Amino acid sequence: MDDKEKARLHAIVVGSVQGVGFRYFVQDTAVALRLSGWVRNLWSGEVEVMAEGQRQALEQLLVALRRGPRSAQVTNVNPEWEEYTGKFQSFHVKSTY
Repeated sequence: MDDKEKARLHAIVVGSVQGVGFRYFVQDTAVALRLSGWVRNLWSGEVEVMAEGQRQALEQLLVALRRGPRSAQVTNVNPEWEEYTGKFQSFHVKSTY
């Protein structure tokens, strides 16, 4: 796969998304989709996601972010599409920011 098929997704997830396993849901989904990057809680109560990989897989991740795990209530997802950088080697949960 060449870099033209790759992208970066930066998303802020709004709603009842902390304390419900949302970060681990995102991590499991991203790993299954072979994406790299990270997810973290924000002090504002939102969840931030930075993911890179194949554009089609990122679009699937975006669908999953809008749905969330069963215990979450997502009210909005604010996605920003950016250029692929190749900066990340894996997908992990980061500390709250």
